[in-house]
Amino acid sequence: MREIRRILVAVKDPGARSLPAVAKATQLARSLGAQLELFHAIDSPHYVDMLGMTADRTRQMECDETGEYLQRLERLAARARLHTARVSVAVELDYPAYEAIVRRALKTGADLIIAECHAGARVAPGLLRLADWELLRLSAVPVLLVKRTRPYHHPTVVMALDPSHAFAKPAKLDAEIVRVGSAVSAGLRGKLHAVHAFATAPTGSRVQTAAAAGARAGLDQALRTTGIAPGCRHLVPGDPTLAVRDTARRLAADIVVVGAVSRSGLKRAFIGNTAERLLDCLPCDLLIVKPEGFRSSVARSARGARLLAVEPLG
Repeated sequence: MREIRRILVAVKDPGARSLPAVAKATQLARSLGAQLELFHAIDSPHYVDMLGMTADRTRQMECDETGEYLQRLERLAARARLHTARVSVAVELDYPAYEAIVRRALKTGADLIIAECHAGARVAPGLLRLADWELLRLSAVPVLLVKRTRPYHHPTVVMALDPSHAFAKPAKLDAEIVRVGSAVSAGLRGKLHAVHAFATAPTGSRVQTAAAAGARAGLDQALRTTGIAPGCRHLVPGDPTLAVRDTARRLAADIVVVGAVSRSGLKRAFIGNTAERLLDCLPCDLLIVKPEGFRSSVARSARGARLLAVEPLG
């Protein structure tokens, strides 16, 4: 089983008063014995007068800004090193931020990305192209989106599995969910649960009984390599999003682990995406896992600074 050895935490604002993603990443790095990198992408545009800006002046401006952010990250890293020894920092001039994060994860061989979930309602995320959605869509590395500020303390981890492989989800996706969910739960000394939603039929009918039996067999097969007790294996009839949401709320889950298959255009709109819907309706942190073999479409080369010329007045 591939272990989580490198954790990349995306720090949007190194000067923020509260940084729960950094705190939780530090917890995970310490518990898993993993390397931790605090990363910030400078993706805001630089407005420059191109007529008066020399190449040396441009480089100096970029160096000054990078150095300032490195100092801020180093202050955070110094506090993190009180709890876990192997902490590094990195700043890159690259945009947009979600692509820069994916690029950095690919470059460093990160096994997990941790980022804070952006606040605010999400409507038609596929159209709005918000950073959260794009990070989930593009990253081949598991992404832990932090929604709660309080640290983990023997967290309840709920894995959303689909042994029936509905909507053409890859058969190996459940194995990745179990691998990552088990590693995180074990590292944090949490309690691990699994939930599987299956298609409904008239209650008490033979079809319903057969469907439940088949779903139970599929769930048990998916969990064959784990030690999850029968009481922590939850079989729920109905819509997957509602089943996962209700189970997570009933168990007061701290982390829900769910698989995601990136789609685009009309196919995505018609099929929908459980991970996207859960991000809004779940109050807890969400850990998104891609199937083994997923390849990100993000280019490996950074874009560098985004320079915009100042328009002359008049």
